[in-house]
Amino acid sequence: MKEALYYRGEEDGSVTCSLCPHNCHVKPGKRGVCRVRKNIDGHLFSENYGLVTASHLDPVEKKPLYHYFPGSAIMSIGSFGCNLHCKFCQNAEISQSCLSDLPNLSDYSPGDILQMALSAGGNIGVAYTYNEPAIWFEYMMDVARLVKNNQLKNVMVTNGFINQEPLLELMPWVDAFSVDLKAFTDDFYRKVTGSRLQPVLDTLETISKAKRHLEITNLVIPGLNDDIKIFRDMCRWIQTNLGRETVLHLSRYFPTYKMTIESTPIDTLTHLYDVAKEFLDYVYIGNVHLSKGRDTTCSKCGRTVMRRDGYWTSTSGLDTNGRCIVCGNQVAVME
Repeated sequence: MKEALYYRGEEDGSVTCSLCPHNCHVKPGKRGVCRVRKNIDGHLFSENYGLVTASHLDPVEKKPLYHYFPGSAIMSIGSFGCNLHCKFCQNAEISQSCLSDLPNLSDYSPGDILQMALSAGGNIGVAYTYNEPAIWFEYMMDVARLVKNNQLKNVMVTNGFINQEPLLELMPWVDAFSVDLKAFTDDFYRKVTGSRLQPVLDTLETISKAKRHLEITNLVIPGLNDDIKIFRDMCRWIQTNLGRETVLHLSRYFPTYKMTIESTPIDTLTHLYDVAKEFLDYVYIGNVHLSKGRDTTCSKCGRTVMRRDGYWTSTSGLDTNGRCIVCGNQVAVME
């Protein structure tokens, strides 16, 4: 447990958290929406500091990141809690839990995580993932500084629902972001996730302006966020505000947690893929084994430069700097 950053105390002993756009007003003894930031005697504490629910050496493609050190492994760590309450959450057993729900957790210092990262063979760094890392802010910052200062990379897999001031504090330390853009209507965000769309769009623009590596994931849920017109508007917004070379992953939904809608039809995914390619150069289909939307072709010359099969990746069409070997176009970050 550690005293939280980004809050202010109130005269009545309550506190107002300013880490994310919920700006929770937390009374003594209570927690915010994320279930991990607790008011203790008029001070806000991060209850999940150092508490790790999962740690694995994963393919970087699993984040998913297809254009960031493709074919590499990254140590991935997560805690518990989340500032969204998505009805389709795939990690609800940790993301929708609080400290009392998980009595047997591993406690690691930032130095412990650094040593784990340094000792893992072929590891490029640390990914903060599995649950929402923004609500692990204090710990993530402490780990990320050590990781960065030891010439390793930091990756944040996030829902993007974070206020601008803490996001900007993260920016010098986080090298790459995988952001879930869950839909392109505020109605979806409010009803299905308990949050709002605009702060996520603001996060995407901030990351892009800071020139950090960015890839976006959109989980396609039948009847909720697969409207073609709205999807086209989303892709147009990404092209206009983030750039045509922004990577977009379309992911197949499966029934889970509180949602029983049937899985996304393959035809829906392939049709949305075709729509997205009108606006974006690099679009992929995930969570399903298809030949379409799997490999990477250079946006300039059209050569296939990366081939994939599951999480296996061949980068034979790229040089060691991530450039196309035919035309020299920068396709991936590899240094």
